[in-house]
Amino acid sequence: MGLTSKLSTIVHRFNWFLYYPVLPRKRLSVFFDYIELHNRKGITREEYYDFEFEKQSKEFRESFLGLNEQRLYLDLLNPIKYYSLARNKFMAHKMLENTGVRKSELYCYYQPVGNVYDSDEIAGNLSDVCRILKKKNVKECVIKTTESSHGDNVWVIKSMEYLEQDVMMTRFDDVQLKLSDVLKNDALIFESVVRQTAQFAGFNASSVNTVRFMTTLWPDGSARVIATWFKVGRAGKCVDNAGSGGNVDAAIDVETGMIYNVVEFDGWRKTKEIDCHPDSGSQLNGVVIENWQAVKEEVKKFQQAFPYCKAAGWDIAITDEGPVVIEVNDFWDRTGQYFIRHGWRNEIRECYKAWKQTGIDTTVYRFQRNLTARHLTRIVKKD
Repeated sequence: MGLTSKLSTIVHRFNWFLYYPVLPRKRLSVFFDYIELHNRKGITREEYYDFEFEKQSKEFRESFLGLNEQRLYLDLLNPIKYYSLARNKFMAHKMLENTGVRKSELYCYYQPVGNVYDSDEIAGNLSDVCRILKKKNVKECVIKTTESSHGDNVWVIKSMEYLEQDVMMTRFDDVQLKLSDVLKNDALIFESVVRQTAQFAGFNASSVNTVRFMTTLWPDGSARVIATWFKVGRAGKCVDNAGSGGNVDAAIDVETGMIYNVVEFDGWRKTKEIDCHPDSGSQLNGVVIENWQAVKEEVKKFQQAFPYCKAAGWDIAITDEGPVVIEVNDFWDRTGQYFIRHGWRNEIRECYKAWKQTGIDTTVYRFQRNLTARHLTRIVKKD
C-alpha cells in the first residue's frame, strides 16, 4: 500500500470515528472495537456500521461471516468457471430446467447482440420477441434483466394486447407500456408468473414473497439447510427486496418453519420490530409456514442438483405445487444474518474446509482482495 493510500485510509477511519452514531464518550471504544474485529475477522467499516456491531451479542459477533472472509470461501465453493450458471438468469433457467428443479417457465430470452434465426426461445429484435410470445399465447409474464439482483429491473405484466408490430402491456400497477419501449440494450428474460399459496399471498398480495434458503453441498453428496429467512413486499410493490430496505423481513426457524424476529426494514439502522404486516395486518410473528418439512427437503434436492455452487442462496416462492426457484445466488449478500440475529460463518467455513481437503482446484481467484494475503491467511487459520 502506497503512502497516498495509507493516508486516505487514515482519513476515512477518522471521519468514520468522528461521526459514528453513538454518544461521543463511546466513540473511542467503538473505534477500537472495530479495529479489533477488522484485524481478527476482516470486518469492514460498512459492515460494522450496517450490522450495528456495537449492539450485537458475542454469539452474533463471532458467527458473522463478513465480505472479506466470504470472498475467500466462495472462491473455492463457487468457482469462477461456473459464475454465469447462477448469475445469468437465462443460463440458470437452462441449467435448472433439466435437473428436476421446479421453476417458472421461460418464454423468451431477448439478447440484442447479433441475429438469431428461427428460434422458439431466443430473440434478437422486437419482431422475434413478438413472434415467440404470440406463438406461445402469452397473456401475462414477468420481465427481468438477466444480470440484475435485489429486485431491480423487474416488470410484472398482467395483460398483453398484440398489435401488428408491437405489444401493448399493462403492468400490475395498471401502467401501460409498449414492448418496444422495454427492449433496449439489456438482455431480458420473459417468464411465467408464479402463483404463491394462499398463506403467502395473505401476507402481501402484490408481491411474490420468498424464503431465502442458505444451503451447502458436501463432498459426500449430502446437502444442508444452514439458515432461512423471509422477505415480504409492501402493499403495491411487486418485489420483496431486502437489500436496501423498504420491505418486511423475518427469521425462520430452520427446524420448525416458524416465523420470528419480524422487522420493518427501511434501510440500515432503520428497523422496527413488528408482529403483523404493516399494510395487510396479517400476523407474521409465530406463524408456521405450511408444509415446511416437505419444502425444506425439496430445496435440499435443488442444491444437490446444482453442484456448481456448493454454497447457494435460493430465493424460493411457495406454491400449491411446492417450492419454486425464483433465483439462485452464487454470491449472496450478508443481510440475512441481521434478520436471523446470528451468522453462518461456521457452517460455510466447515463446508470450505471439507472441500479443500478433497484437493479441489483453488488456483483461480474470482474476487479482488480487499485484504492482504497474509491477513486473510491469519483469519482463516483462526478457529
